[in-house]
Amino acid sequence: MKLFSMNMMAAICMGGLALASCSSDDNDAAPAQSNITLSMNGLDNLGDDFAYEGWLIVDGSPVSTGTFTVDDEGKLSQNSFNIDRSTLESASTFVLSIEPSPDNDPAPAPTKLFAGDFVNNTAALGTAPVGSDFQEVNGKYIVATPTGTGDESEKYSGVWFLEMTSAGPVAGLKLPELADGWRYEGWVVVDGTPLTTGTFTSVNGADNAAPFSGTNPGPAYPGEDFLQNAPNGLTFPTDVRGRPVVISVEPFPDNSPAPFALKPLFVQTPDQVDGSVEMKNYVEESFPTGSVSRNF
Repeated sequence: MKLFSMNMMAAICMGGLALASCSSDDNDAAPAQSNITLSMNGLDNLGDDFAYEGWLIVDGSPVSTGTFTVDDEGKLSQNSFNIDRSTLESASTFVLSIEPSPDNDPAPAPTKLFAGDFVNNTAALGTAPVGSDFQEVNGKYIVATPTGTGDESEKYSGVWFLEMTSAGPVAGLKLPELADGWRYEGWVVVDGTPLTTGTFTSVNGADNAAPFSGTNPGPAYPGEDFLQNAPNGLTFPTDVRGRPVVISVEPFPDNSPAPFALKPLFVQTPDQVDGSVEMKNYVEESFPTGSVSRNF
């Protein structure tokens, strides 16, 4: 992960700043043009309602470099953008945000994915705008169905991100606080279908929804039982043993029924479950990477 610099911190806090304005030269000569080139890997297709937008930070204010989309193979619709030369020369930082499409707001959205300071003519991009200390994440969960009836068929049909101790349940996840515009979400993948366990911002409280749980109250921690309202093609209760379990970082708002590219924790649930299941740090495998070059 990239450490914050003063320029990057200014970029991340730029949401409320107005865009820099430009005035024509007295002789109305066209400004000299340069361009930036984006090199990015691992970005997700955002669907029809959102797009990526680049921003240069010039004297503390954001200047848009333009928008682009990404297809299902991760290919950018555009990776080179013409920029006024004087603007590009004055830029200290590049930031990538996720914006509504169409977007009537000229300022950056809170959902900033990448930021990087220019060193000479290259900015190496990191996910510091999302949150810090992702290298230190860890997690555990139990396989149980506290919202169910206690029937034996339901025994392995739930995942709860907590750990049982002699003093009772405690949080099973260690995750950094997220910046505005982002939420955590838990997932269990059953026969290729990702099933949400709900979104959350705190590891010490219930998540925002219980779409599949039973009628009994669940623990005050993120998690879900898969007992009712099964999606088409699936049958509940379902056995989560042998299934992938994921914690993702999601843009907010979010229009996708699948996990976003940022997946800090992942594990395949063992076929034999005895106590808590420990998750693996999946940051290096899943987080997107990128850089920006300015060309004069």
